[in-house]
Amino acid sequence: MTQATHQQDSAVGKMARWIVALAAGDIPVSIRAIAQNCLIDTIGVIAAGSATAVAAHARALVSLSAAAGPCGIVGTDASCDPRHAAFANGVAAHALDFDDNCYAGFVHGSAVIAPAALAAAQYADADGAQLITAFVAGAECEYALGAATANVLYDQGWWTTGVLGPVGACAAAAKLLGLDVRQTAAALGLAAAGAAGIKACFGTDAKAFLAGRAAEAGMTAALMAQGGASGPADAFEHRNGFARLFNGGRFDGQAFDTLGRDWRLQSPGVDVKRIPVCLSSHAAVDAAMALVQEHAIRLYDIVAITCNVPPIVIANLVHDDPGTAQQAQFSMPFAIAASLLYGTLRLEHLSAQTLADERLRRLMERVSMVHGAVWDDPAYRAAAPEGAEVSIALADGRMLQGFRDFARGAARYPLDAGELDAKFNDCLGFAGLSGDAASAPARQWLARLRALETFGPVRGLLAA
Repeated sequence: MTQATHQQDSAVGKMARWIVALAAGDIPVSIRAIAQNCLIDTIGVIAAGSATAVAAHARALVSLSAAAGPCGIVGTDASCDPRHAAFANGVAAHALDFDDNCYAGFVHGSAVIAPAALAAAQYADADGAQLITAFVAGAECEYALGAATANVLYDQGWWTTGVLGPVGACAAAAKLLGLDVRQTAAALGLAAAGAAGIKACFGTDAKAFLAGRAAEAGMTAALMAQGGASGPADAFEHRNGFARLFNGGRFDGQAFDTLGRDWRLQSPGVDVKRIPVCLSSHAAVDAAMALVQEHAIRLYDIVAITCNVPPIVIANLVHDDPGTAQQAQFSMPFAIAASLLYGTLRLEHLSAQTLADERLRRLMERVSMVHGAVWDDPAYRAAAPEGAEVSIALADGRMLQGFRDFARGAARYPLDAGELDAKFNDCLGFAGLSGDAASAPARQWLARLRALETFGPVRGLLAA
């Protein structure tokens, strides 16, 4: 096999050719609609995240070195160059852990792809339809890469958002910058060469920081390639490449052969979060709330809530007694107790005041997780990767049981347009960008985003 043939058959080569050839008309209307919803949801979450301390830290860092440019930092009046805009918005996108997930890679996709795509679109003066097309390119490449890994790297402790995210961000940026096949391949190779992220970041600012760095890395790789830089065409297959170092040598290169035929935005699809905590808790929350509502349970009659969950849920939700809002986002007791006590879990509940609520603490003490033998069956885990069997023991001796395979908001149980709009408005309200006036940013932004397919230059998308 010649070097040229090897490069063409590599994952980088397959993705590069597909990205460059992709036209808006190649993408089914249903897939474009999913992408548009992802952008709406993520921009709302970025706005909410802009009000957090870690997003402020990111903006302070940007202010030290950012060049002037047309790329906006969501939630502020500031604008800068595309690299720093991607970073600042990427940090904000994941600051509240309210962004979407995809099981093709166990990855937070949109929180990295959308900031890079938005920055690249503003830099290139692209329109709304081009933004959607580029987002699809980024998502499909990243999720194909996730499928190729079969989640091995996630199980080994790598944080897939930091590892896979730069590739998705790069694919979207390369599309918007109009790179040719050679440049796009170089960009993808550059993005893959520097990818990294460890799950030790959970519960700290490092998690949001790494999301921002992934968005910035993808944008940087595309700009470097546009300027003529080269990158490894065999970044995934090389003996010292991605597959061996990250994934124990396992890598299914055929995952890239169906780009543009099997749309992973549709299957396995994207899971949009209904509540702002780790997705691993959502199915159990839904099951517990359904039991309480169905049986009209009074909270003080609950003796114990036991969640029988797969190993990945226990591995992710490591804080049984959270001391900070960030730790609370990775706590099954917090997610369930707060949802039951307050009727739902909202952004404002991620606070020290909430954690000091004695009623919450007493209810949290009754929530526990176990890993039952049923989850040892790979088929059962595949059917409900973050599912939950929930049992509620009552003071009168009754034991109530419920099950959820996926949470509401998951691809198979999607939120409707009204629920997505309500989440968007809540996010902007959290950031102080909502209001009753017709001129309030929440109303203007949502109307423009709902008309994104026909919207003009993206530079005006989030203007006041």
